[in-house]
Amino acid sequence: MHHTADAIRAQRRFFHTQRRHSDCLGIFNLLTSDLLFDELESRLPQHRERCFPPTETLAMFVSQSLNSDRSCQQIVNQAAVQRLLTGLPVCSTHTGGYCRARQRLPLDLVSGLASHVGQQIDQQVPDRWRWQGRRVRLVDGTTVTMPDTSANQAAYPKHGGQKSGLGFPICRIVGITCLSSGALLNAAVGRFNGKGGDEQTLLRSIQDTLEPGDMLLGDAFFPTYFFLAAMQARGVDILMEQMGARKRTTDFRRGKRLGARDHLITLHKPKSRPDWMTDADFQSAPKTLTVREFKAGGKIMITTLNCPGDAPKAELKTLYKQRWSVELDIRNIKETMGMDVLSCKTPQMVLKEIWVHLLAYNLIRLLIVQAALAVDTTPREISFKHCLQLWLAFSLQLDTSSDEQMGVLLILIAQQQVGNRPGRIEPRAVKRRPKPYPLLSVPRAQARQTVRKFGHPEKLK
Repeated sequence: MHHTADAIRAQRRFFHTQRRHSDCLGIFNLLTSDLLFDELESRLPQHRERCFPPTETLAMFVSQSLNSDRSCQQIVNQAAVQRLLTGLPVCSTHTGGYCRARQRLPLDLVSGLASHVGQQIDQQVPDRWRWQGRRVRLVDGTTVTMPDTSANQAAYPKHGGQKSGLGFPICRIVGITCLSSGALLNAAVGRFNGKGGDEQTLLRSIQDTLEPGDMLLGDAFFPTYFFLAAMQARGVDILMEQMGARKRTTDFRRGKRLGARDHLITLHKPKSRPDWMTDADFQSAPKTLTVREFKAGGKIMITTLNCPGDAPKAELKTLYKQRWSVELDIRNIKETMGMDVLSCKTPQMVLKEIWVHLLAYNLIRLLIVQAALAVDTTPREISFKHCLQLWLAFSLQLDTSSDEQMGVLLILIAQQQVGNRPGRIEPRAVKRRPKPYPLLSVPRAQARQTVRKFGHPEKLK
């Protein structure tokens, strides 16, 4: 009897620990808040009552993306403990039911909700956070890898330099974010290799996200002739680094001089039509474009803000330095939230996993914006990782329906602010040495046979 009592007490301590480390309920409350409920309800598919209904499954999936242990077993265990502690019928700890529920989630539900949260955040941005009262957007691309399955390899081929049996499937993601809030407004996912997988193609697929009056910052991959023409027709201004091919022919003695190393130039439409463009669109594109080219901070820049009086070169230089924010946003998504290496084994689930991470990112950004508004600061001054850590610590204990508790949480989020480090330069190198093992240069099955025959190779010195 004494042993049984000790076991029961140990079980209770285990349940209490699990309950403290489980945040599915907090995510569920956030998804079903007044701000998001109508959009979520409109996108829910028809479903019958199951152990894992769509809204609860989505909350679990989002919670899974926010935790360091992103295994399905961990999140199912959390759900079982929550059900036990709240008096609901206990579900099985086998992961099959949850995995099937994730497969039933429509991709449109996840991607649409992620974009909707980004738009809701953008609507909360006051004019004082904007540049000259204008919405500034950031565009950039990145890559992520996924499990090496035949299905993933077919949809997202690995790097072209990899030998057969080595490497991992890789996909490219291009996203548009808000400079003021950091919210992700839209994203496109494509192949890393092959036709239609470059960053310019992915950006064209989501360029409708940009609205008249927007300002777009990007690097030297994006300012192609036809993209500039499309943005001018849409009423969107751009500020980007000049493309390498044009940069080599820049001559500030030509064109209309606006100042020191600052002039207007005329770009001519390419003679040949790109493969992706229809003949009608090619014929309707303007034959020339007048844009502004200037040198600042050691970079040759291009912009459609052609009046130096409205947009002095010094102000544009300062604005372009803030493009680095999108690199930090990518770091938050890939490293802080762990999206750099995905877990799903089919292309359909890989897409959902990506969008679930982006939805989770926007939910954290939503809290940051609300915290910034509460204490009269800006979202870029608040630490993303600090906010994520606080949410994970408080999400279950916090009563999201209590204005008082939510107010305290927002104040805590705003307490940890990041430093302002303009012009920061860091070496692209690591200090800590890797483990002294050689790289796997043959398929794993072949490597096992070699070990059986000759033993393990010596460690590298």
